[in-house]
Amino acid sequence: MPRSFNQKLKIMYLRDILYKYSDEYHPLSAEQICRMLEEYDVEAERKSIYSDMEMLATYGLDIMKLNGRDGGFFLGSREFELAELKLLIDAVLSSKFITKKKSEQLVKKLSSFACDYDADDLKRQLYSINRIKGQNESILYTVDDLNSAIRENRKVTFKYCEWGTDIKLYPKKNGADYEVSPITLIWDDEYYYLVAYDSDADMVKHYRVDKIRDIVITDSRRDKPSTKVDLSAYSGKMFGMFGGSAVKVSFECPNEMVGILIDRFGQDIKITGTKKGFVTVHTEAVLSSQFYGWVASVGPRIKLTSPASAVKGMKEFLKDNLSAY
Repeated sequence: MPRSFNQKLKIMYLRDILYKYSDEYHPLSAEQICRMLEEYDVEAERKSIYSDMEMLATYGLDIMKLNGRDGGFFLGSREFELAELKLLIDAVLSSKFITKKKSEQLVKKLSSFACDYDADDLKRQLYSINRIKGQNESILYTVDDLNSAIRENRKVTFKYCEWGTDIKLYPKKNGADYEVSPITLIWDDEYYYLVAYDSDADMVKHYRVDKIRDIVITDSRRDKPSTKVDLSAYSGKMFGMFGGSAVKVSFECPNEMVGILIDRFGQDIKITGTKKGFVTVHTEAVLSSQFYGWVASVGPRIKLTSPASAVKGMKEFLKDNLSAY
């Protein structure tokens, strides 16, 4: 590439140099910057660097100058602070729905927002990197398509998969397409779920997004459920996003433990007094092994008291689990 053409890109190369090689601990002198520009086949005089820095500052970069023998120019702030990048990288590495390959790609992109001197710090690996990672490489594009369908008020079709004994995903219903009206996306237990209205069944259902394949946004407008969906209540009633019909349930617990139930079911629960120091909490939940497992995990001081079918289910759950040992 001719030298004269690269000269026109001088200001862009200066920006890249500052992003990649400078911070408050590593300011760059005008002489150092001139030498670095030579690697891009760009000639620069020491005096011109000062005017270039003023131009970049006018453009909006936080150009700082440190005076003294070891002084020079550096970027005072970036799009992301180092602590913020670490937080985002940790979130990517620990997310089960993002595949290992995609995680590595995202970490590389996030690391590009830091200078080279912080690269080693950002390369640290979480213990959770060895957790189960998703296998669906296209999940991010599926999420994008679903958001587009919701925004454009369109139905979607897709194939919905389940695990086989060979630890591979296979389409359900012999590969037949599902057609639903997407309502929203919910993040639950480290997975994305699509909440959608199935007009054929006249039901609101949910689907794990990483098990969705071959999604298509159709030309048909979305159908609306016959009754308004309270999304916060919907997600609160589901345990591990196991489907089913919600039923009214009650718990008895000491006053000081009511916060556990509020945290799990939200502030719309109903609380009534029973005896001194105890209350009864009324809410709704979908009965499933996940629900009974959660009740068992909070300990015996929070007692499921109704309906009778739920109490019976709780006893059977405990009995079955005990018999396995």
